[in-house]
Amino acid sequence: MPTPRPAKKTSTRSSKKTAASRSRGAVTHPAAASAAVPSTFGSTSGISRLSAAVSRSATAENFDARKGGGARASTGTGERAARELGAGWKVSPSIVIPAGETATLADIDGSGVIGHIWCTTHPSHWRHLVLRVYWEGDDQPAIETPLGDFFCAGWNTWAQVSSLPIAVNPHGGLNSYFEMPFRRSARVTVENIVPVDITVYYQVDFTLGDVPDDAAYLHAQFRRSNPLPYQQTHPILTDVQGAGHYVGTYLGWGVNNNGWWGEGEVKFYLDGDTDYPTIAGTGTEDYFGGAWNFDVPDQGYTPFTTPYLGLHQVIRPDGLYRAQTRFGMYRWHLADPVRFAEDLRVDIQALGWRSEGRYLPLQDDISSVGYFYLDATSTNRPQLPDANGLESI
Repeated sequence: MPTPRPAKKTSTRSSKKTAASRSRGAVTHPAAASAAVPSTFGSTSGISRLSAAVSRSATAENFDARKGGGARASTGTGERAARELGAGWKVSPSIVIPAGETATLADIDGSGVIGHIWCTTHPSHWRHLVLRVYWEGDDQPAIETPLGDFFCAGWNTWAQVSSLPIAVNPHGGLNSYFEMPFRRSARVTVENIVPVDITVYYQVDFTLGDVPDDAAYLHAQFRRSNPLPYQQTHPILTDVQGAGHYVGTYLGWGVNNNGWWGEGEVKFYLDGDTDYPTIAGTGTEDYFGGAWNFDVPDQGYTPFTTPYLGLHQVIRPDGLYRAQTRFGMYRWHLADPVRFAEDLRVDIQALGWRSEGRYLPLQDDISSVGYFYLDATSTNRPQLPDANGLESI
């Protein structure tokens, strides 16, 4: 990778755009893009249909995603490597986000759909960076999570994810294929919350064109219970207001007790449910599509990654500094979205076993991302932990 250089990005406390955005302005919606943006998510069906939508991509080689604007940079993190070749030869493949500052990865005017986000940085920084996405000029983000956790990579340790909306590939290629429609504008930012500069490579691929009236906005919220208070449930979502549908869960689970940890149920409280939910699962491994403790005889915990669900990560104690077992797991409600008309709350119990066949309420380290579509650009969300609260230790 090229030698990092200081990036011209703005502070998190500033409402100004990046240097590139200030000088060139946000990308605009061309008048020719009048046809509905097609969706082929999870399928090749419809890929043959023509559309008036136009394709654009925001990268460090084309900050504003302008037509014909790629590979024009004369300065960047690759300028030394390209010094004998000049413009067009990978002069600006990445950005450096200074300590405590925020970079704007994409700032889009018009209507369209973000269809793919790829990024990478050193795995040690997956919880040092905060991903935020804003819809329609709202000053509150719809997506606010640590960068790694959004891509099901919460433990700063690589594990393969081979699912429909999220793919994590060797060695730290983070990909999202979640459909993210917007009607007037979209903004994607990454904040560096630690006192060191961080190099980030990225690409935000989108199409500009009309969006159906019934298309909702993607939201993602992060929470961490470390440790989970005794006899309490871990909240995945609380007090989401509006109409929409829940589409996925990522959990990073650090076990603090011996024995099995996954007897707890996932519960969905829909449209006025109070003490009792409308939907209650039968156990943690059941919800994530496994069975019998994810324990294959003579193999123990057995990772798996599939299009809709997986236990993709098992971090085992090493007899020295890795003292506890940690897991990463995901469940996508793409074929079975959980729909709500007014409000939504989701939580999960943490239960093991104690003597005499009794459940043991656990006090584990549990992180989660809840993904959902909503008819509003923002809703109630938790305050994100600070760098110490996010740290994977």
